[in-house]
Amino acid sequence: MQLTCHLGDLTVQAVDAIVNAANSSLLGGGGVDGAIHAAAGPQLLQECRAVRADRFPDGLPVGEAVATGAGHLPARWVIHTVGPNRHRGQTEPGLLASCFRRSLEVAEEVGAETVAFPAVSAGIYGWDPATVADVAVATVREWAKDRPEAAVKEVRFVLFSPPILRDFERALATEG
Repeated sequence: MQLTCHLGDLTVQAVDAIVNAANSSLLGGGGVDGAIHAAAGPQLLQECRAVRADRFPDGLPVGEAVATGAGHLPARWVIHTVGPNRHRGQTEPGLLASCFRRSLEVAEEVGAETVAFPAVSAGIYGWDPATVADVAVATVREWAKDRPEAAVKEVRFVLFSPPILRDFERALATEG
């Protein structure tokens, strides 16, 4: 599997699926979540409401992931995952790793070959970006190692700031 990182806008990535750092309501929010909902248009909100009604009436749990269509985005799917919030005492790296692992599993289920991730939980949820980079890269590498025949062939980390990009570049440069 090819792993890369880039400075840029997740909403313009020409990939099969982008991962949304969503809140549990799935109904939009700030940061990456707000940008994705704004770029995708009202169809994304409609699909998220349907997911809430059908599968997750109490909201998407932390570490879980679910796919919807992508509305007006260039991607085919949006995979929503809820990262752990350090401000709420959710400090277990396993919860963060679950976001990346479950997102890849959902990508596999929908047949995505290319997936773009943000730095889940590195924004308003208070996780140190270097920790997020380490957990994300290690989790994706482990997932790929365990599934050499997986449909997912490329994972792209798309970061919104040069310091976070450097954290991911460092993590990718580390053999794992």
